[in-house]
Amino acid sequence: MFEKSYLYNVFVRRLERWVRIEPGEGWTLFWSFSYFFALLCSYYIIRPLRDEMGVAGGVENLQWLFTGTFLIMLAAVPVFGWLTARFRRSQFLPVIYLFFIFNLVGFYLLFQTDIAHVTIARSFFIWTSVFNLFVVSVFWSFMTDLYSDAQAKRLFGFIAAGGTAGALTGPALTTVLAQLLGPINMILISAAFLGWAVFAIQRLIRTSELSQQQQNPQHTVNSQALNQPLGGSVLAGIRLVLQSPYLLGIAVLMLLFTTLSTFLYFQQAQIVRDSFASSAERTSVFAAIDLAVNGLTIVFQVFLTSRLIKLLGLAWTLTLVPIILCVGFVVLSFAPVLMVLVVVQVVRRAGNYAIMRPSREMLYVVLDRESKYKAKNFNDTVVYRGGDAVAGWIYAGMRSLGLSLSQLALIAAPLAAIWAVVAYRLGKQQTRLATAAENAKQA
Repeated sequence: MFEKSYLYNVFVRRLERWVRIEPGEGWTLFWSFSYFFALLCSYYIIRPLRDEMGVAGGVENLQWLFTGTFLIMLAAVPVFGWLTARFRRSQFLPVIYLFFIFNLVGFYLLFQTDIAHVTIARSFFIWTSVFNLFVVSVFWSFMTDLYSDAQAKRLFGFIAAGGTAGALTGPALTTVLAQLLGPINMILISAAFLGWAVFAIQRLIRTSELSQQQQNPQHTVNSQALNQPLGGSVLAGIRLVLQSPYLLGIAVLMLLFTTLSTFLYFQQAQIVRDSFASSAERTSVFAAIDLAVNGLTIVFQVFLTSRLIKLLGLAWTLTLVPIILCVGFVVLSFAPVLMVLVVVQVVRRAGNYAIMRPSREMLYVVLDRESKYKAKNFNDTVVYRGGDAVAGWIYAGMRSLGLSLSQLALIAAPLAAIWAVVAYRLGKQQTRLATAAENAKQA
């Protein structure tokens, strides 16, 4: 029914101008795009509010907020492990997002009370930081479960563009509607988009099952096997990472990435705080940065990502962002001012979303299902926020010792170079694993 519809044919014809779609992939790709669009639109509607809450809670307290986020992530991992071990993905995926919808409604109600604003601000900052990483990690686990290595290299850039389209729409809606409806009411709009993501999950599961019953079985895995509970221990993700040099390498990659991102985030918070006096101005600046990042990102994802991977290979593609950030930190060390900070932050984040993130997710495509969900979730949440927390305290400690923003940027530059080396080696190993898997299929 789907394959013969007029809208489907129009969608595929237009999409084929930018993406190499093979028969049977159209609707799965559409719902993947729609799912990520709704997810990041939901997050980016409330992201400017989160960033302002971080400033309102005190820039000098950011390291405490990052530590709180890490502890919540640590507690969430066994819960996620329990869900994936006992429930099918068609069950646990919607439940996770419905849980966060109820959380959003709860925060909306809290903001209507007389509870101290600073308490809610800090809680909301921590919750949003957990929400962002967790729901995006689950999304990409699902994608690596649905698509093969060959499909990922062709399609992940476009799927990521769905998220960027949502990330572009979210701050645009906040910019337009926050003044009209009030910032707090944007939380309910964010919850509505998260509900859209739940619907997209249900359609995506159904569409992928229909696709598997039709042609091109070489691009899909048996639907019954895919929809079985993963089983295993609730802490299997930790064990898998510690036992696998490859997964441990990805954990190191995440630590370097998040450490440098945290350094840049703290510098952004300090420079923006010193440059603007009012909360409204700071929120507008954060939203403007988001708009610039996402506008640049979607162009790269649609027109550049898959071509870069094909031209350079996965290993060299993974090194691009670390190299760019290394140069950016050197420039920032000489001129730690708002304009330079904005340029470095926009280029770094756009490069991460358009190039680094899709490429990094491809590292998991060659692994088993338990690693795709449990080990990946551990790396994407606990390792990520653990790096945030450690980097936050290191940054605060160095600032207390009197190091300037210029000196901190200069310290960060060699870390970016190390990140590039780790990324290159992981990309090479992924290619070897993918080749070995393909040879095993043909044997």
